Amino acid sequence: MIGAGWRLLSGFFNREKMMLLGLTPPIKALILDMDGVLWRGNQALIDFPETFRKIRELGLDFVLVTNNSTLSRETFLDKFSRYGISLAPHQVVNSALATAYLLKKRFPEGGPVYVVGEKGLISSLEEQGFTLSEENVIAVVAGIDRQLTYQKIATAMHLIRGGALFIGTNPDRTYPMPGRLIPGAGTVLAAIEAATDTKPLIVGKPALTMLEMAMENLGVLPAQTLVVGDRLDTDIAGGQAAGCRTALVLSGVTTLEQARSWSPPPDIICENLAALF
Repeated sequence: MIGAGWRLLSGFFNREKMMLLGLTPPIKALILDMDGVLWRGNQALIDFPETFRKIRELGLDFVLVTNNSTLSRETFLDKFSRYGISLAPHQVVNSALATAYLLKKRFPEGGPVYVVGEKGLISSLEEQGFTLSEENVIAVVAGIDRQLTYQKIATAMHLIRGGALFIGTNPDRTYPMPGRLIPGAGTVLAAIEAATDTKPLIVGKPALTMLEMAMENLGVLPAQTLVVGDRLDTDIAGGQAAGCRTALVLSGVTTLEQARSWSPPPDIICENLAALF
């Protein structure tokens, strides 16, 4: 049955398609976005124990993903633990981990990189054998950086114009906090792009690297996977490009009016993650 939490959009879906377990072929796994789906900053948007109990009761495996590159995997695992949720390391993938994953494929021996970003991004790269440098680097890696300075942009510009690969963790121009938005990684990338006339290679959603890494961890095919997020231009666009089914929740940055205008529409639109189950 369809719960009272569903927001039905007339003309978009029939009732059979709105049922999670009625999707064909059946969903085996979930890729769940975090910011705007699970929380805003430190403000929980769901009842964590109850929601994850329902997910496990349905027999669904899951990986939690986020374009947020500021935190390490261990920090995310600790945060979930505080909400009463115990996760295995492979169940958390953020754009910092995906960036290190992509760079390791391109440069198996590691090498020097220049980072415009925060601790989570730096530690993820160092774990894969990359070292921090401001000269002779193989890549400039940029993400959200709340200590961004003119000098960091100037250094990144010099290195990229000198031939270094330009990689962006994700294109999100804003980042949701309780009661407001703050500038996101996309704002940082825009400044460096303007200075270099070079577009970055994007790793996070809507690019496929992070979603492919998540499905690899889950051992599932795109048709068996439901991507759940609050952003049309990253979560839903990325899920659709990867060949997954998609569910948009209205607990983050997207309004119902914006959702109605998106084409092709998500398979499911609902108030929040709890309503999905």
